[in-house]
Amino acid sequence: MEDKEKLFKSLNRINGRGYKAYLDLKGSYDFGFFTLFIDHVQRDPFASPSLFRVEVPEISFPHHLYENIERKVALEDYISRAFQGGIRRHSGYRTGSGKSGIIQIDSGSQEILQRSCVNIDNNSLEIRFQVGLPAKGRRILGKEAQKIILKVIPEIVSSCLYENLDYDMILRHVNGFEDAEYIRNQLKEEKLVTFIADGSILPRISGVSDKPLLNAVELRSPSSLQISLETLHQDTVTGMGLDEGVNLIVGGGYHGKSTLLRAVELGVYNHIFWRWAGDGDYQGRCS
Repeated sequence: MEDKEKLFKSLNRINGRGYKAYLDLKGSYDFGFFTLFIDHVQRDPFASPSLFRVEVPEISFPHHLYENIERKVALEDYISRAFQGGIRRHSGYRTGSGKSGIIQIDSGSQEILQRSCVNIDNNSLEIRFQVGLPAKGRRILGKEAQKIILKVIPEIVSSCLYENLDYDMILRHVNGFEDAEYIRNQLKEEKLVTFIADGSILPRISGVSDKPLLNAVELRSPSSLQISLETLHQDTVTGMGLDEGVNLIVGGGYHGKSTLLRAVELGVYNHIFWRWAGDGDYQGRCS
């Protein structure tokens, strides 16, 4: 296409020049199934990466996946994770100085949050991300930039489009988020300060990681605290409910007191569905 050819020629022209020549690339480029916008170009390979975004004008995500604010937040979160997965699969090795070749997006960790890097509506999908434009020292590596912009980025964008994703996984992610919100809205009525579903894995890998500990013992609520709550998309969920008021947590060292309190603290956020995505919450921590 003409815009891609224009970009290819521009990168050939500035190859080997000083890094600030990358400023010539600012603008928009039609790639066919999406439009690429280069909004901000870093002034130095060691500076924060350049700001890119893509707009996909025609999307095929079914409307029921984003028909309300909860489902929209969850779907946009899922797309950001799919984009991150595409980066891992397609970006390969990096060459050059500083942040050369870096492609990154705010895809988050274990919590499902509203993200400014992805926006979906009835007509289009917008994804914002960062790219470290490659250089050797402070001289432009035009050929490497051509590979990143003309080959790698289209592959990454394609990998997070609806037709290339697993519908069942998307639906589980979206429904799980909506179920967690539905459970949380029941806590006040039930006079609970928190609810943790049976089957949750609360221990984390380490003090500096929020990923669940492998082969950990799943939570089983004591009968005195066990309750069942309704969901929108699953059967009732059984777990531990802590009543409003003063609750005393006791036990010996390394028996899970701090782990439980940490789970309650982070229950204000919805978490990714652990049975496929690697969290321990089973969408069940709600505070």
